[in-house]
This record gives sequence, C-alpha cells and structure tokens, in this order.
Amino acid sequence: MPPIFWTGRLSPTTKLMVNISNLFAWVTGNARDTVAMKGRVKLGYEGTCSDQVTRYDTVGIKHYTKIAAELLEGIDLKGKYVLDVGCGTGILTLSALSRGASKLICADFAKYMLEQCRKKAAIEGYAEDRVDFRQVDAESLPFESHSFDAVISSMMLGMAPEQRRVLAEMNRVVKPGEIVALSAHGTEHNYEAAEVMFKTIPLRYVFGYRIEFWPHDEKEVKQMFLDTGYVNVRTRRLTWQDVFPDGGKAYDFFASTTSSWWVSKLPPSKVAEVFHRGREAFKRKNVTQITQDVILAYGQKKN
Repeated sequence: MPPIFWTGRLSPTTKLMVNISNLFAWVTGNARDTVAMKGRVKLGYEGTCSDQVTRYDTVGIKHYTKIAAELLEGIDLKGKYVLDVGCGTGILTLSALSRGASKLICADFAKYMLEQCRKKAAIEGYAEDRVDFRQVDAESLPFESHSFDAVISSMMLGMAPEQRRVLAEMNRVVKPGEIVALSAHGTEHNYEAAEVMFKTIPLRYVFGYRIEFWPHDEKEVKQMFLDTGYVNVRTRRLTWQDVFPDGGKAYDFFASTTSSWWVSKLPPSKVAEVFHRGREAFKRKNVTQITQDVILAYGQKKN
C-alpha cells in the first residue's frame, strides 16, 4: 500500500494540511485506489488535463539532460540491450544510445510521451533495429524474465503508487548480474513550487485526495532496492537550484515538467483559473528558484 503521510519537505502548516487530507483519503479508501492514482498521472502526461506537457522539452531539456548524464556516468552500455522505464520524451534513451547501447526498448504509460520519443529518435537517425516503443505499466512489465542487459529509468519512481513493485519488476526483467540504474525524486525536490501550489488549488476540490507524487530520501531508496532483492546497491544524492528570471518562468517550468497532472481533480471549467492563480502566486511570492533533489540509485540482480 502507498504511504499515507507526506515524506517531502513542506512548511509545518502546509504539511499538516496535506497529511489531514491524506488521512481522510485513507479512511475513505481513496489512498488505496492505485488504479485511479495512475490514471490521473497518465491524464497529465497524455496532455488530457491541459497542454502544459507540450512544453516539457522546451523548458525541461537542460534539466533532464543533466540528470541523464549524472545517472549514466561510469555505466558501460556499449553493445547492450537496454530497457528505459518511463522513457518520457526520450532524453535518457538518446543518451544511452549515444553511449553505444545496441538496442533500446522505450517504455512509458503515456502515448503522447512515447510519440515524442519516437519523433526525436527518428530525427537522430535511429532506426527500428536500434529503438522500439511500448506502452506499459511499470508495475507490471510485459517482458520475459532475464530479458535485458540493463534497465534504466529517469525520475518516474516517485510517480508510481507501488514503488517496490516497480523495482521488483525491473529486477525480474534484467539478466542475473546486470544493473538497474535510476534517478528518483528526493524529499526536497520542487519543494518551493509544491508549497505554493498546495495553497493555490481550492481545497474543496482536493480534500481527501492523496496526491500521487511521493518522494523519498537516499536511505529509503537504498532500502527499497535491498528489500526487492538487489545486491551491490549504491546511491548518490544530487542537489541544486534551478534559477529563473522571474516567478512566471519558474511556474512555467514546474507546470510543464510535472505535466500538471494535479489539475485532473478539478472541474474542467476551473483549470484555467487555477493555472492563472498559480502563476500569479509564483510571481507575487517571487519564486525564482526551485530546488532539485535527485537520488541516483544502482543495484545488481543476484547471479
């Protein structure tokens, strides 16, 4: 079952409000409805809730390229058959291919993101013998056990309700002795933006709704790897601040890179109003930097 109490950084007052809502969600059963949770996130990354995700690469390419480079540093992918879980628009995929991976399977639950990944791979000249695309649920990967020479993933673990199940599935499909490498959201990730947005969305629409995004600290991520059978587990924490010229630009980054899935609980007639309120709040509170807290984690499957 997904955790109930918020594990990320927020002010004490905001965290109390969020946890009361989460507790009510548990009592009513909403916090256990993982199918609905995944469905709401999918709506965001399909572009169904809003068009914010269409700017994902425009505002986030530098950010995610940095994470991809840090994650793959020192990993030998040359000649390997690799699975990218939660491939998004293909930033990590293209980085792995440039490092000599023989073939990539790009897996994501959002058709829109897969199509962007497909277009970018084609522009880079990668044919079907090098890269393939599959719409999947990371908690139930449709691949045979021991299929891949490596499994990689960038910043999707925190969006999955059953995170240990995701790690167990990655472990299942990788070959014995081979590596799973992923980046995950740390506890301070986007906390300035989250603080503002939690106060911006009208409470009557989201009270009793357990938010899907769930970060963890480095120790917790390492323990999840160990609990799901990995050996030689190692982790590294990477933190920095993305700085923006004004609050409006900071809001655009946050809304686009998260896909704004969190507006899926709003009536469609209220979405534009909440986006406007959020952007104005970022500007009014002068949110010009957003903390990035990334946990890089690596584990091997037992021989």
